[in-house]
Amino acid sequence: MSTTQSERLRGLLEPLVSSQGLDLEEIEVDSVGRKRVLRVVVDSDEGADLDQIADVSRALSAKLDETDAMGAGEYTLEVGTPGAERELREHRHYVRAAGRLVKFQLAEGGEVVARILEVDDDGVDLEVPGVKGRKATARRLVFEEIAKARVQVEFSRKDKKEEEA
Repeated sequence: MSTTQSERLRGLLEPLVSSQGLDLEEIEVDSVGRKRVLRVVVDSDEGADLDQIADVSRALSAKLDETDAMGAGEYTLEVGTPGAERELREHRHYVRAAGRLVKFQLAEGGEVVARILEVDDDGVDLEVPGVKGRKATARRLVFEEIAKARVQVEFSRKDKKEEEA
Protein backbone atom coordinates (compact mmCIF):
# COMPACT_ATOMS: atom_id res chain seq x y z
CA MET A 1 0.00 0.00 0.00
CA SER A 2 1.40 3.38 -0.91
CA THR A 3 2.21 5.86 1.82
CA THR A 4 -0.31 8.29 0.38
CA GLN A 5 -3.13 5.72 0.44
CA SER A 6 -2.11 4.60 3.93
CA GLU A 7 -2.11 8.18 5.23
CA ARG A 8 -5.44 8.91 3.54
CA LEU A 9 -7.05 5.78 5.00
CA ARG A 10 -5.63 6.52 8.45
CA GLY A 11 -6.93 10.09 8.30
CA LEU A 12 -10.36 8.84 7.25
CA LEU A 13 -10.69 5.91 9.65
CA GLU A 14 -8.86 7.02 12.80
CA PRO A 15 -11.58 9.47 13.97
CA LEU A 16 -14.22 6.73 13.62
CA VAL A 17 -12.12 4.22 15.54
CA SER A 18 -11.39 6.82 18.26
CA SER A 19 -15.10 7.64 18.55
CA GLN A 20 -15.65 3.98 19.50
CA GLY A 21 -13.10 4.30 22.34
CA LEU A 22 -10.41 2.36 20.48
CA ASP A 23 -6.96 3.08 19.03
CA LEU A 24 -6.19 2.48 15.37
CA GLU A 25 -3.06 0.33 15.50
CA GLU A 26 -2.54 -0.80 11.91
CA ILE A 27 -3.91 -0.50 8.40
CA GLU A 28 -2.85 -2.91 5.67
CA VAL A 29 -4.11 -3.50 2.14
CA ASP A 30 -3.21 -6.84 0.54
CA SER A 31 -3.89 -7.81 -3.05
CA VAL A 32 -4.34 -11.41 -4.10
CA GLY A 33 -5.04 -11.49 -7.81
CA ARG A 34 -7.97 -9.16 -8.37
CA LYS A 35 -9.15 -9.40 -4.76
CA ARG A 36 -8.08 -6.87 -2.16
CA VAL A 37 -8.30 -7.10 1.62
CA LEU A 38 -8.24 -4.07 3.92
CA ARG A 39 -7.09 -5.17 7.37
CA VAL A 40 -7.67 -2.77 10.24
CA VAL A 41 -6.22 -3.57 13.68
CA VAL A 42 -7.73 -1.82 16.70
CA ASP A 43 -7.10 -2.03 20.44
CA SER A 44 -7.55 -0.20 23.74
CA ASP A 45 -6.10 -0.28 27.23
CA GLU A 46 -8.92 -2.61 28.29
CA GLY A 47 -8.82 -4.64 25.07
CA ALA A 48 -11.66 -4.80 22.57
CA ASP A 49 -14.56 -7.23 22.77
CA LEU A 50 -16.52 -8.70 19.87
CA ASP A 51 -19.34 -6.15 20.19
CA GLN A 52 -16.87 -3.26 19.90
CA ILE A 53 -15.18 -4.91 16.92
CA ALA A 54 -18.57 -5.37 15.20
CA ASP A 55 -19.59 -1.76 15.90
CA VAL A 56 -16.35 -0.29 14.57
CA SER A 57 -16.47 -2.62 11.56
CA ARG A 58 -19.95 -1.37 10.64
CA ALA A 59 -18.88 2.26 11.08
CA LEU A 60 -15.74 1.80 8.96
CA SER A 61 -17.65 -0.08 6.27
CA ALA A 62 -20.24 2.69 6.00
CA LYS A 63 -17.55 5.38 5.82
CA LEU A 64 -15.57 3.51 3.17
CA ASP A 65 -18.75 2.95 1.11
CA GLU A 66 -19.44 6.68 0.99
CA THR A 67 -15.90 7.60 -0.10
CA ASP A 68 -13.54 6.48 -2.87
CA ALA A 69 -10.67 5.78 -0.46
CA MET A 70 -10.41 2.15 -1.65
CA GLY A 71 -10.99 2.95 -5.33
CA ALA A 72 -13.55 1.34 -7.60
CA GLY A 73 -12.63 -2.33 -7.23
CA GLU A 74 -14.07 -4.81 -4.77
CA TYR A 75 -12.38 -5.40 -1.43
CA THR A 76 -12.98 -7.20 1.83
CA LEU A 77 -12.79 -5.34 5.16
CA GLU A 78 -11.33 -7.26 8.10
CA VAL A 79 -11.32 -5.62 11.52
CA GLY A 80 -9.56 -7.28 14.45
CA THR A 81 -7.26 -6.88 17.42
CA PRO A 82 -3.51 -7.50 17.64
CA GLY A 83 -2.52 -11.13 17.90
CA ALA A 84 -1.39 -12.88 21.05
CA GLU A 85 2.28 -12.40 20.12
CA ARG A 86 1.96 -8.75 19.21
CA GLU A 87 4.99 -6.59 18.58
CA LEU A 88 5.35 -3.66 20.97
CA ARG A 89 6.03 -0.44 19.07
CA GLU A 90 4.35 2.40 20.93
CA HIS A 91 4.57 3.43 24.58
CA ARG A 92 0.91 2.44 25.04
CA HIS A 93 1.74 -1.09 23.82
CA TYR A 94 4.28 -1.51 26.61
CA VAL A 95 1.76 -0.21 29.17
CA ARG A 96 -0.83 -2.70 27.92
CA ALA A 97 1.73 -5.51 28.16
CA ALA A 98 2.46 -4.90 31.87
CA GLY A 99 2.46 -8.27 33.64
CA ARG A 100 3.16 -10.14 30.39
CA LEU A 101 6.26 -12.06 29.37
CA VAL A 102 8.08 -10.27 26.54
CA LYS A 103 11.06 -11.16 24.36
CA PHE A 104 13.29 -8.10 23.92
CA GLN A 105 15.87 -7.90 21.15
CA LEU A 106 18.48 -5.43 22.30
CA ALA A 107 19.92 -2.68 20.11
CA GLU A 108 23.46 -3.72 21.10
CA GLY A 109 22.75 -7.38 20.27
CA GLY A 110 21.42 -10.23 22.34
CA GLU A 111 18.01 -10.74 23.80
CA VAL A 112 16.20 -10.83 27.12
CA VAL A 113 12.98 -12.65 27.97
CA ALA A 114 11.37 -11.01 30.98
CA ARG A 115 8.07 -9.97 32.52
CA ILE A 116 7.18 -6.27 32.36
CA LEU A 117 6.54 -4.96 35.87
CA GLU A 118 6.26 -1.21 35.27
CA VAL A 119 6.48 1.21 32.38
CA ASP A 120 7.35 4.91 32.55
CA ASP A 121 8.28 7.56 30.01
CA ASP A 122 11.91 6.39 29.79
CA GLY A 123 11.68 2.60 29.79
CA VAL A 124 10.53 -0.60 31.47
CA ASP A 125 11.23 -2.33 34.76
CA LEU A 126 11.49 -6.07 34.28
CA GLU A 127 11.57 -9.32 36.20
CA VAL A 128 13.93 -11.77 34.51
CA PRO A 129 12.90 -15.33 35.43
CA GLY A 130 15.51 -17.38 37.27
CA VAL A 131 17.05 -20.39 35.57
CA LYS A 132 17.48 -23.82 37.18
CA GLY A 133 16.00 -22.92 40.56
CA ARG A 134 17.60 -19.48 40.83
CA LYS A 135 15.58 -16.49 41.93
CA ALA A 136 14.21 -13.99 39.43
CA THR A 137 16.23 -10.80 39.03
CA ALA A 138 15.21 -7.21 38.39
CA ARG A 139 16.38 -5.36 35.30
CA ARG A 140 15.74 -1.96 33.77
CA LEU A 141 15.71 -1.26 30.03
CA VAL A 142 15.41 2.22 28.60
CA PHE A 143 13.52 2.38 25.30
CA GLU A 144 16.69 3.29 23.36
CA GLU A 145 18.17 -0.11 24.33
CA ILE A 146 15.23 -2.00 22.78
CA ALA A 147 15.45 -2.84 19.07
CA LYS A 148 12.33 -4.99 19.07
CA ALA A 149 9.91 -6.40 21.63
CA ARG A 150 7.26 -9.09 21.21
CA VAL A 151 4.76 -10.48 23.73
CA GLN A 152 5.20 -14.20 24.36
CA VAL A 153 2.37 -16.69 24.68
CA GLU A 154 2.19 -18.37 28.08
CA PHE A 155 0.05 -21.47 28.41
CA SER A 156 0.58 -22.14 32.11
CA ARG A 157 0.53 -18.58 33.48
CA LYS A 158 -1.97 -17.97 36.25
CA ASP A 159 -4.16 -14.94 35.78
CA LYS A 160 -4.11 -12.07 38.29
CA LYS A 161 -7.25 -13.29 40.12
CA GLU A 162 -5.67 -16.70 40.75
CA GLU A 163 -2.42 -15.11 41.97
CA GLU A 164 -4.25 -12.86 44.42
CA ALA A 165 -6.28 -15.75 45.89
